[in-house]
Amino acid sequence: MAKQINSSENTKTIFVFEKINYQLLLVSIGIVIIGFTLMAGNTDIYSFRKIVLAPIVVIGGFIFGFYAILKKTSSKA
Repeated sequence: MAKQINSSENTKTIFVFEKINYQLLLVSIGIVIIGFTLMAGNTDIYSFRKIVLAPIVVIGGFIFGFYAILKKTSSKA
């Protein structure tokens, strides 16, 4: 019988993103949550914070999330 070689010792798991990408993605999720928190509340509906500032923060969070996903990682040769 042939001897089976344990291939789990020789294989290396390759992730799509590196650690920095995941950290940036978590920061972007935090920015979006802050934007939605600014938008919440039961005070004046037409305040500057709710109709101008909060949507800008949310859109900025989404843009930062796209940057986190598209950020190139350094190639390790």
